[in-house]
Amino acid sequence: MNTIDKNHRRTVSPKKRVVGFNILEDRCIWMKAGVVNYRICDNAFDCNACTFNKAIRKAMNIDPAADSRTVAPKWVDYLIERYDGANRPCRHALTGRISAPKICSNNYECYHCAFDQMLDETELAVDLKTPACHEVAGYKIADDYYYHMGHSWARFEHGGRVRIGLDDFAACVFGHLNRVDLPPLGAEVQQDRVGWSFKRGDHQAGVLSPVTGTVLAVNHPAREHPQLVNEDPYGSGWLFIVEPDLPKRNLKRLFFGREAVQWIDQENRQLMHLMGPPYENLAATGGSVVRDIFGTIETLEWNALASRFLHTTRKNRT
Repeated sequence: MNTIDKNHRRTVSPKKRVVGFNILEDRCIWMKAGVVNYRICDNAFDCNACTFNKAIRKAMNIDPAADSRTVAPKWVDYLIERYDGANRPCRHALTGRISAPKICSNNYECYHCAFDQMLDETELAVDLKTPACHEVAGYKIADDYYYHMGHSWARFEHGGRVRIGLDDFAACVFGHLNRVDLPPLGAEVQQDRVGWSFKRGDHQAGVLSPVTGTVLAVNHPAREHPQLVNEDPYGSGWLFIVEPDLPKRNLKRLFFGREAVQWIDQENRQLMHLMGPPYENLAATGGSVVRDIFGTIETLEWNALASRFLHTTRKNRT
């Protein structure tokens, strides 16, 4: 079997790497197939939108038209060659999507595999558990989540799909919501444009989408019970899932890791400034935060909060 030397692999800066949430295995499928010596997946196993996958196909003279979602991709040939039929592991076990060992009985023809379809449908409707979090200035930041300047979060999942919600800072600032209006299935949302909105009494605010893509699923319990967004914004209060366009391009506008920590700290200082002198000295102390800041601090104005923290100006409204 011909092997492409590892020195030819493309390096990607940490800012451009899509960190997939809760992915147990991060070795590229081309490495699993023995085509490259070493390659770490930097696109949450979204092979169809992966520039490295496209480069490998080009280097191997593979016609892109013959490697679509409805035809077995070329690396399948190498997997079949590498593993004999009796011990051929499922592609989803190879990529860490499932932790239990499973043998492929379908010759890697995932496009008409009932198990493959079942995984997709299950993950779209999964009831999320609250992820591991740490606190910054009293607000929770979920590990391995990306954050948008408009206080929405994005969680990249296996295959490149993105789960979206409102972050803990905004959930605390705007407090107990009466209504959440989500985009319909099939709708296109655009990064930095209003993708959904929420209401509290007579007040309403739009929220910018953290990524560009097509809506695949919405969280009906959160829509029917908006208090979930306030109580558990990173878990049961998630809002919808999209199939993103060019995921890495979206990363340029998102905070991750240390950047997110610094950003939330700055946002908290701005909030304390809006709350007035009695609170400004508390900006550096952290501590517990009430879950309904707008309803607690009478001097805060809804429109001022929405403009400052959600960035829903006339320019980016739909």
